[in-house]
Amino acid sequence: MKKNEVLRAWAGILAGRMPSLSIEITKECPLRCPGCYAFDAAHLGGQTQLRDLSDFRGDALVTRVLALIDQHKPLHVSLVGGDPLVRYRELDSLLPRIESRGVHTQVVTSAFREIPAAWMALKKLNVVVSIDGLQPEHDARRKPATYDRVLKNIKGARVTIHCTITSQIAGRPGYLDEFLGFWCSQPEVAKVWFSIFTPQRGANDPEILTKSQRTAVIGDLQQLQLKYRALDMPESVIREFESPPRNPEECIFARTTRILSADMLTPITPCQFGGDPDCERCGCIASMGLAAVGHHRVVGRLTAGRIFMASDDLGRKWKHLRHRFSRTDRKHPVASPFRIIEH
Repeated sequence: MKKNEVLRAWAGILAGRMPSLSIEITKECPLRCPGCYAFDAAHLGGQTQLRDLSDFRGDALVTRVLALIDQHKPLHVSLVGGDPLVRYRELDSLLPRIESRGVHTQVVTSAFREIPAAWMALKKLNVVVSIDGLQPEHDARRKPATYDRVLKNIKGARVTIHCTITSQIAGRPGYLDEFLGFWCSQPEVAKVWFSIFTPQRGANDPEILTKSQRTAVIGDLQQLQLKYRALDMPESVIREFESPPRNPEECIFARTTRILSADMLTPITPCQFGGDPDCERCGCIASMGLAAVGHHRVVGRLTAGRIFMASDDLGRKWKHLRHRFSRTDRKHPVASPFRIIEH
């Protein structure tokens, strides 16, 4: 976050708003990727699953997404799924209208479908393409969004490549270097991000890294960010993987992001993983990035994170107080201090 964006985020928190909004705009996806958190049984708390929800299309989808943005007034919105490109026609209408509101937008996709060239004219848009390792592993996990298809569909676009590091990737020396060597050489790739696979608490997914693998990956990333300019992960961010926020209350990303599922009503908590994520093994690049911002010292020993947390606490209390007095105001108009201030 840039300085002015941080100040706007603080102001938003104090007003009871969320700096970031994430919406699963569709439950549909042509892929069946192993380890996908969106379709994990725990994602929506175990009571229902993403594919069981209703979702929207056409004008109804566009109207509802814009209404949520107008309601929450975020600085940044992520459109995820499923795969958002299932609703590419709706995105053609949505993206310019979101940008006209001054909101930064991120679309996260497998690039199973061509990214429209017209989107590249949008200055506040970031298209993130998920890649699961080198071609043999990726093609096996993400068919039909194979390497050949992805390369064809990003032609002429400007994208960020995101790869989640799994145990299988971490177990091969030189793997990340080879991955970066390939994708950083593609003219369409502006940036590359890595996350580390984040499990649910108590899970035993084969993708989970061992402690030694995690340590080795962190060391590799520290070296590789010096070698590849497109690896958009400063040393300060990479260090956060060593000691992630221990719980959602300590995670700036979880506390400042509102996440809704495909019915536009079901909240996903405590973060985009839903369920009960194992925070001490978190590898989310968004969480690590904001944690790095939080550890930045503003004055003396005062960090940006302490200011964020204090602002968030104050914003929640203020929102609760406003709600309480507004209810009193409806019953006893004269008794409300807000009524007095208005006059």
